Amino acid sequence: MKVFLTGATGVMGLSAINALHEAGHRVVGLARSAGKATEVANAGAQPHRGDIFDRESLLDGMHGCDAVCNLATRVPIGNAALLPGAWKANDRIRSEGSRVVIDAAREAGIGRVVQQSLSFIYGDHGDDWIDENSPIDVTRYAEPVVVAESQLENFARNEGAGVSLRFGLITGPDGNSAWLLNRARAGKATGMGSRDGWCHVIHPHDVGTAVAAALTAPSGIYNAGAEPIQRKDLVDVYAQAGGRKEGKFYGRAVMKLAGQKVELITRSQRVSSQRFSERTGWYPQYPKLTPDWFDALESRHSS
Repeated sequence: MKVFLTGATGVMGLSAINALHEAGHRVVGLARSAGKATEVANAGAQPHRGDIFDRESLLDGMHGCDAVCNLATRVPIGNAALLPGAWKANDRIRSEGSRVVIDAAREAGIGRVVQQSLSFIYGDHGDDWIDENSPIDVTRYAEPVVVAESQLENFARNEGAGVSLRFGLITGPDGNSAWLLNRARAGKATGMGSRDGWCHVIHPHDVGTAVAAALTAPSGIYNAGAEPIQRKDLVDVYAQAGGRKEGKFYGRAVMKLAGQKVELITRSQRVSSQRFSERTGWYPQYPKLTPDWFDALESRHSS
């Protein structure tokens, strides 16, 4: 297949380029600037200058493509995520940007669209397992994700195949993980929410292979991630990767100050990816979170 990819220079996009190439696909990567175009080319994909909000540039890039993978995001890193308006750009990409991408795919006659989504939108289910039939809990911060999924569902119902991939928290060699690892290394808090709550995680490498596998999946919503991990264990893995014995959790005062901005990522979510594995044969290369997920970050720190 020839695949048009948005978010091509992000953590997810670069992983997807590699996985798509290994699966035998050709990739056209959307680039907003000359510098980004160079990054796309260096990753081995064909760069196409354009913008996710510019329908005409998307149409030009999608010409001759068989599928579109929309991985565009702009996630704030670290404490910046708590600032007023920090999520405005990312919310616009999910709600408005996904609409423009899907409209362009529809006009270009694309047969399949893969949309990046998040398992965070499920409600807090305690120790119960979560699958794709489990109820979601839509708040102000979850709404843009649901809007993107709804737009894709409409495409799949009327024009072609549509696959929403509900990824877990990206953990490993990425910006937010690097920020958390630095905090753990300094003996600072990295944990939020209940210590016994469950978290759904995924290594960046497995994001890419899941995107490639989604090109063969029946239309629908799929969870994709590693084994769920309790937050107390997640925090301890960060601590161990940073050379410390045990991790720390933020206090109640900080959590109260953060408010609804962190509610979405502190829900207890014991998410299963079984359906995606059964229907595509995809399994994560990194099935369980261990300190070696951060080896690349450690090597950068020591160099």
